[in-house]
Amino acid sequence: RLGASTPKALAPLAGEPLIVRTLRRLAPTGLVDDAVIVMPASHADEFRRVVTDAFPGARMTFVSGGAERQLSVMRGLDALDESVEIVAIHDAARPFVAPETVLRAVDEARECGAATVAIPSTDTILVSDADGFLVDTPDRSMLWACQTPQAFRVDLIREAHARAMRDGWAVTDDATLVRRLGARVRLVKGSPLNLKVTTPEDYALAEAILA
Repeated sequence: RLGASTPKALAPLAGEPLIVRTLRRLAPTGLVDDAVIVMPASHADEFRRVVTDAFPGARMTFVSGGAERQLSVMRGLDALDESVEIVAIHDAARPFVAPETVLRAVDEARECGAATVAIPSTDTILVSDADGFLVDTPDRSMLWACQTPQAFRVDLIREAHARAMRDGWAVTDDATLVRRLGARVRLVKGSPLNLKVTTPEDYALAEAILA
């Protein structure tokens, strides 16, 4: 959707690869040193080079992802050190997350088991049918737009992914998998600035923010 010839996370944003911008944003949390970087196998060497050049002393682990997001997350979870109790899963394409928001999500996961950063919807959301006609308008006061990071007790998120694999669940975020287990997920208020760079318009906005 970004229209780049390389993976989105390697696209230059104001002179640095997007993934480097995001990791720099996370650095004050202390979570970067032992991060697991899940990457496409076809660009593994390039990912290792750009990340280790930017963070030469960090003890990062690099893992090849799968064909779909859920499999990529599972592979990242499998690569965690046995001592890790809480994991934060973050999109490389969100370079403006506030470090204090990340730590708040981690704290909530430690207390509740699971947490996701999200923002209350400021738009009225419309639900359509298959033909593009309005069928429902949910109560906006109950709607949130999901962001990352999402943080979990490691045993809980592993159980959720194992259940998803067994039962064929396919969702677009990890908090939803945990909720399907019946576990509670705390919503941590994020910021509209924690945008995900997905389209050329997002990219232009991110460049303008950095400028």
